[in-house]
Amino acid sequence: MKKVLIVEDDPEIIQLLEIHLKDLGCTTLSARQGDSGLRLAIEQEPDLVILDVMLPEMDGIEVCQKIRANNIKSPIMMLTAKSEEIDKVLGLEVGADDYLTKPFSVREFIARVKAIFRRQKMTKAASPPIQNQEQLRFDNLRIDIEKRKVVLDEQRVELSPKEFELLVLLSSNPGKSYDRTKLLNLIWGYDFKGYEHTVNSHINRLRSKIEPDMGNPKFILTTWGVGYKFNEEL
Repeated sequence: MKKVLIVEDDPEIIQLLEIHLKDLGCTTLSARQGDSGLRLAIEQEPDLVILDVMLPEMDGIEVCQKIRANNIKSPIMMLTAKSEEIDKVLGLEVGADDYLTKPFSVREFIARVKAIFRRQKMTKAASPPIQNQEQLRFDNLRIDIEKRKVVLDEQRVELSPKEFELLVLLSSNPGKSYDRTKLLNLIWGYDFKGYEHTVNSHINRLRSKIEPDMGNPKFILTTWGVGYKFNEEL
């Protein structure tokens, strides 16, 4: 049974979502303020967090950032009454997995939740074609997949969840080029068409943490006209 945390200040929306989530066989927790929602996310590590952007005490963007800073990997679906592109981009940048703009249809909400759970199941069942399913080593870079730890020159490198997932995907398939749309779909798990620049910004941040020379990358290479690949010569 999946456990879903709803962080939303409107009690009617909470009640509506609870009804439909329970129909999907989920148990629910709820909070009406950002700080209490963050506390529950850390304590409970739910299977899904439904997070409103406009919240008292602490807004949803900050809650999302702090959830990811605490290394909580629960998928996050953000809800907002705003429809501006900047809000969607910002939500994705800070670690959200999906995004719904109010008002939304119940049918669409249910479809999105099912898609998130389906991707979770597929991710857990997948066995990536890598030399060692726990660790990858490339010269002075070590990636511990099980512990979600990256070490460069014997120093721990702190990555966001999406940065880590990008690194694992690319390094698990050296030499294979991925275009931005494909990476967006594989890592964020949803077709956010038009937000490919989110991939660029994550790649740039990842490079800034692991590359000795940003102008001449060693690990993550640009495939001109296509996208990105991990250096197969390492």
